[in-house]
Amino acid sequence: MTSAILSAKTIPSALPEELPIFPLSGAVLLPHARLPLNIFEPRDLAMIEAALGKGRMIGMIQPNTAEDIPNPPLYSIGCAGRITSFNETEDGRLLIVLTGVCRFRVVEELQVTRLYRVVKPDWKPYLTDLGENDPSDIDRERLLELMQIYFKKNSISVDWNVVKNAPNDVLLPTIIMICPLAPNEKQALLEAESFAARANMLVTLLEMAAMPQTENEAEIRH
Repeated sequence: MTSAILSAKTIPSALPEELPIFPLSGAVLLPHARLPLNIFEPRDLAMIEAALGKGRMIGMIQPNTAEDIPNPPLYSIGCAGRITSFNETEDGRLLIVLTGVCRFRVVEELQVTRLYRVVKPDWKPYLTDLGENDPSDIDRERLLELMQIYFKKNSISVDWNVVKNAPNDVLLPTIIMICPLAPNEKQALLEAESFAARANMLVTLLEMAAMPQTENEAEIRH
């Protein structure tokens, strides 16, 4: 972790009073995790370009509806990230990496004339995110076992050597971000009270997903 990221994460006063947001269903950013994004919509490009000139921070938050409508209602909890990598492609897209800083609760959405949406965040309930994770209390063996079942069932290819060598504080958020879990499940994982609670919840969700859905599937497994 670079000193620049540390300084932004360890000083609560550095957290902005207004936060541009990127609503995206099925995508959550977790504190300390890194989320790559491919930016191409005009309003999202405008948001990133503005953020690069002012603190480099945006909020990831999920719409609280499955309907494809303009400015959909949002979940009340999101996570702010700092743009820590930035590249522009020849066709005008922006390839960025967000590093998770701190979760926030939406106090209100501000009325703005900009293309993108902006909220007033409440950081206070989540200031513990600014500290380091405690990844020690995790059943790693069980998690890896369930990952293999889940990834095989969903035809997800991964480099298992990389997975097995990843530290817990990298492994857990990576699984959460790449697994095709339902948006409400990802939201519950985001809102988990602690790293250990998030790990336990993920194990439960993977156990449920690993259960045979049909009699034929159960017979094949046995």
